[in-house]
Amino acid sequence: MEKETCTFSYCQKPEIVEVETDILIVGGGMSACGAAFESVRWAQAAEKAGKGPIKITLVDKAAMDRSGAVAMGLSAINTYMGENDPHDYVRYVRGDLMGIIREDLVFDLGRHVDDSVHNFEDWGLPIWKKDDKGHSVDGAQGLPKLRDGGTPVRSGRWQIMINGESYKVVVAEAAKKALGMENIYERVFIVKLLLDEKEENRIAAAVGFSVRENKVYIFKANAILLGCGGAVNVFRPRSVAEGQGRAWYPVWNSGSGYALGIQVGAELTMMENRFVPARFKDGYGPVGAWFLFFKAKATNALGEDYCAGENLEEAKKLYSPYAEKMGTAIRNHMMMMDMKKGKGPILMNTHTAMAELGKTMDAKQLKHLEAEAWEDFLDMCIGQAGVWAGMDIEPDQKPSEIMPTEPYLLGSHAGCAGFWVSGPDDLGAPEDWHWGYNRMSTVKGLFMMGDICGASGHKFSSGSHAEGRIAGKAAVAFVLDHKDFKPTISKSPEELAAEIYLPFEIYEKYKTYSTAPEVNPHYIKPRMLQARLQKIADEYFGGVSTWYMTSKTLLEEGLRQLQILKEDSARMAAKDLHELMRCWENYHRIWSIEAHAKHILFREETRYPGYYYRGDFLAIDDQNWKCFVNSRYDPKTGEWNCFKRDYVQLVSD
Repeated sequence: MEKETCTFSYCQKPEIVEVETDILIVGGGMSACGAAFESVRWAQAAEKAGKGPIKITLVDKAAMDRSGAVAMGLSAINTYMGENDPHDYVRYVRGDLMGIIREDLVFDLGRHVDDSVHNFEDWGLPIWKKDDKGHSVDGAQGLPKLRDGGTPVRSGRWQIMINGESYKVVVAEAAKKALGMENIYERVFIVKLLLDEKEENRIAAAVGFSVRENKVYIFKANAILLGCGGAVNVFRPRSVAEGQGRAWYPVWNSGSGYALGIQVGAELTMMENRFVPARFKDGYGPVGAWFLFFKAKATNALGEDYCAGENLEEAKKLYSPYAEKMGTAIRNHMMMMDMKKGKGPILMNTHTAMAELGKTMDAKQLKHLEAEAWEDFLDMCIGQAGVWAGMDIEPDQKPSEIMPTEPYLLGSHAGCAGFWVSGPDDLGAPEDWHWGYNRMSTVKGLFMMGDICGASGHKFSSGSHAEGRIAGKAAVAFVLDHKDFKPTISKSPEELAAEIYLPFEIYEKYKTYSTAPEVNPHYIKPRMLQARLQKIADEYFGGVSTWYMTSKTLLEEGLRQLQILKEDSARMAAKDLHELMRCWENYHRIWSIEAHAKHILFREETRYPGYYYRGDFLAIDDQNWKCFVNSRYDPKTGEWNCFKRDYVQLVSD
């Protein structure tokens, strides 16, 4: 089949908007908001010091008020140090991520994250407090702020409770106020980054299109801060038919952060990692608050603790010393052990938890607690309430099933897939772990933050904001040190627009070839291509249909099929801007899952039982594989290279 090019003979040519800026922030979630807030502060200080103005621009596929992983709201901030020591935070993250993290990045985050949380409260976020009698007060009416000595309500060692239905709106407002709306481009989807034509390995520009208007945008920048989130819907979800769009992680996170960096040659780390959260079955509702705050117990259908006894002893044989730490992956592993033995379903005993709490509370307090239990879902996963209603489940009267979800690629929750970045230079890390600017990737001028900053999970929302601030400050320093740089790109604006709009041209050229435009021998629609992608990932790369099991032979066959899919993706067709967005999201998902599969293939062990298994290397092998697995895609040759980097422990056990 002939290679198609867009000459705008069939589709309408877009208006091309070119923007020149010093710092470009790509994304609108928590890390992007942090980057916007902090970079403006340092840019203003530089201007007052006579170092000239620095223009800062933000571009977001959505709208900042409800963009990113906490768009719907949140009932807890999962990373707040308070009385805790950042050294203990490093130990916690290291233990949960099976012993391999960038401890310099995690410690750096731990020493800065509380300032972001204090800012959230100053900006209007209601944070629960303990009153003088030790009672929990939601909204903290009249009680001191955290920065003034107020005592937060802890749902776990690192978590504090909030009234978070407007969490993202509050944080976005501060970022928008700092930037000014004239410097913010919403509903513009960045689909590719461009390297500089004259300087080797130097970022120069970002290209995208409006998802609302017939416009293509080209942003030229001295530095780019990438905070586009991780990837969902690369694996086939458990939900089917009308529930297909339901997932734990936000469906608009399509791996853009990974794909954009990969294609310009930024070095990746730990992309073999994925996150498989245990969530309420079918609704994907959160379980953390039920475990930590409401003290609910999860058991198998026989009422047994699946994380004890025989299961624990079996897990130790393959996964010691990590099994004993009982991290997220190991708990998943032991849950599935019981399910495979026929002891399922796994039940969250919400009813007994509420009954126990009721023994120490009066009717008013219990009613308030029940309201908070429901708010946990109305904030974060309103669909769960609908599932319960449809299945005649009252969680205070009967238990509910929990189940491991399909895998997600991310680096800010209990996962660590992302890019290898420069860290701080004051923590005793190896020299090759820092090269001048905190959170800058191996591509000069390209900074990573949030989900796509690798080997440093358990940031969550507050940590992603803090990491955005770290990157924003560093980017200002970078721009001040490279004032004379003028971005140049090799392709013309018209060539870039034609590349982006190719799916339009293909659709308009061939849509009348068949009587049903959805079925056509000359093109594939984005929904159909995504179904093929999910099938490959699910069946060959360790999805739900294989109980997360894969192997060398399966991975190699899956990568072969993925190569065919990549060839077919060049003939995706879009009838409107929404489908054009879906086409480009699919391109980004393909890049993300290819990196993921190559990393799993390279690491010959099962480092994350409960997240994935290598059936041919079922145990953890610290002797050979307690290291970082890194990779780089060469944009000149189109070749991948996977390799090891030494793990170095900085914080004692």
